[in-house]
Amino acid sequence: MEPIIIVVAVIALALFFDFTNGFHDTANAMATPIATGALKPRVAVAIAAVMNLAGAFLSTAVAKTISVDLINENVHLGAEMVFAGLTGAILWNLTTWFLGLPSSSSHALFGGLIGSAIAFAGMNAVNFTKVIEKVLIPALFAPIIAGLAALLATRLAFLITARTEAQKNAGQTTGRGIFRVGQIFSSSLVALSHGTNDAQKTMGVITLVLVATGFQADGGHVEIWVILSAAAAIAFGTYAGGWRIIRTMGSGLAEIKPAQGFAAEISTGVTILASSNLGFALSTTQVASGSVIGSGLGRKGGAVRWNKAGQIVLGWLFTLPASAIVGALSAYLVMAGPIGLFIDGIITLAVVITIFQVSRRNKIGHHNVISEVEGASKAISSPKSIRAAAKAAEAAKKSAERATKQAASKKKGGK
Repeated sequence: MEPIIIVVAVIALALFFDFTNGFHDTANAMATPIATGALKPRVAVAIAAVMNLAGAFLSTAVAKTISVDLINENVHLGAEMVFAGLTGAILWNLTTWFLGLPSSSSHALFGGLIGSAIAFAGMNAVNFTKVIEKVLIPALFAPIIAGLAALLATRLAFLITARTEAQKNAGQTTGRGIFRVGQIFSSSLVALSHGTNDAQKTMGVITLVLVATGFQADGGHVEIWVILSAAAAIAFGTYAGGWRIIRTMGSGLAEIKPAQGFAAEISTGVTILASSNLGFALSTTQVASGSVIGSGLGRKGGAVRWNKAGQIVLGWLFTLPASAIVGALSAYLVMAGPIGLFIDGIITLAVVITIFQVSRRNKIGHHNVISEVEGASKAISSPKSIRAAAKAAEAAKKSAERATKQAASKKKGGK
């Protein structure tokens, strides 16, 4: 049995990761209702925190994916492995948060743990069959499914509320303002689903530590105190840190209409809740991004900006292997013994303090932080942006023609 001090340190680190998950990801659940004016930022973040807290109690299927399925049964890895994996995940998570790089907290956690396990015990330590089944396949298909659902829901919403020419001439409104009210409930559903899926990951990590150190017989159940602590950590992180992302909202998502926001949120929430029940560990931001893109295409005249969409997908693909490398480096440091464990912890603490201090001094803007959901919205050219681009192109063409005529006139006059 491991010394109790190491177990306590790893549990504290897991809860801190849960806290960072809260302020890194959860504000994205409230991106669209804030952009459309359905909710004020302060109210939105408070609702997200409460719903995350409630969502953590709905299921433990995802927690068991981590505590039972991630590491092969015949491999015994102690608390040091989990410690190294968590430090790797936290370092990657906070760095990408600060730099505004597309990132998934969930994949950072899985990457950190996988990299650490491989460093400690080799490739046979990881149950790659379950990783593919429970992590990689859902990561590929869940955003696509949510995007298609949002596309169809958006088109249906606009079709139902469409007006005839006679109704337009009579001044009849579309009635789509009702969707702004609906967003209060749909965004709450996203926050609830985030708590259900993401808080469970921390529960699974803590349970994995308890089993690995002999404090729990197996990973088939999650202790009530583990559920309570993980729920509280992600809820507090949501309310404490969401402002950095919330303050960037409004430009990238400003053209999203309430009907689109409602469709995107419903699609996101339902997809994540269904996946959580099946034990699939998803990235909330990836699913939400897929829904936002789908809702953008569902609006008549929307078009894909393939360069931007490619950048988003590249960021999704890059996170897991990159965080695995960071987790493996942390593991090699920890394997040096107690001094390595101490140094790894000090480095992590120093990086965390530095990032928070610098982030408080730096102006918050698109140059240093971008919500991944906001970035996803930029992958779609809305009808308004297409018209604006066409108008600008036409103006540039006319300006070039005038310049050409003036140059020709001066040349003729010179002769």
